Amino acid sequence: MQWRPMERINQNLPDGIKVYKGKNNIMPLKAWYAEVDVSLQDMSIRVVHSQDTDRKETLSEFSDNLNASIVVNGGYFIMDKNPTDHVGLLMSNNIINSPAISSVLRGNTRYFLTRSALGIRDDNHIDIAWIASRNDSIYEWQAPVLNQQNIPQLSLDFSQAVPWNVRDALQAGPVLISDGEINITVDEEVFFGSEIPNIHPRTAAGYTSDGRFIIMVVDGRQIASRGVYLQELAVMMDDLDCVEAINLDGGGSSGMVVNGKMLNRPTGTTIQREVMSAIAVLFQE
Repeated sequence: MQWRPMERINQNLPDGIKVYKGKNNIMPLKAWYAEVDVSLQDMSIRVVHSQDTDRKETLSEFSDNLNASIVVNGGYFIMDKNPTDHVGLLMSNNIINSPAISSVLRGNTRYFLTRSALGIRDDNHIDIAWIASRNDSIYEWQAPVLNQQNIPQLSLDFSQAVPWNVRDALQAGPVLISDGEINITVDEEVFFGSEIPNIHPRTAAGYTSDGRFIIMVVDGRQIASRGVYLQELAVMMDDLDCVEAINLDGGGSSGMVVNGKMLNRPTGTTIQREVMSAIAVLFQE
């Protein structure tokens, strides 16, 4: 990818936040990423969810309602349900709006799993972890429990986990990078047999060792930008020095709004899909 700073947009962003646009003519591919210094004063990174009656709204609506500097889409949700439901953990300001997934059914087989989530601590530092919930508590594992197609994990051993202490969080997945290495946990998180591993428009989030939060969107399903596989997305995040990274909801949901302006066109149109959750970068007035 050939990246260049979006100077006109960056002029209207606080110091410590920059947005870049990338292009690859060979693939072809278009992408955007924002780089946020998590130590900035008067800044907050939040997981937010729709307050509409159908529990969905566009990213521009999120941006306007929150007066956000940056908004990207968040976790998976059930599109054809009204009001919609989030797929997995959704927590804002220590309030759990949707519990973490602990098992899924594939055919007649139940798999117990630790699906990945992005968490935000009180100091805005980011954590990406494999998690599950028990009662009202959320736990993290150092490595995902092992699942393979037709070889399910039959239970979760919470003695191998520790409490996950974050203020905001959303579950998505799979993990793209862990401990500084590309490690795409499709099977462990039981995404096999789904559309998730295929080529799509994408949204990803991660962080670097020096405290930069990276959020990226990649356009797809159009002549100028075909979208990416998970492996390609992981390489793109690795090239930006992410030590941990996670795949978020993608497809027609993928989008980034900066200072009220939608930067990308996820499926080649300007029509925005309504989503249930988002990640927002906010500044106090």
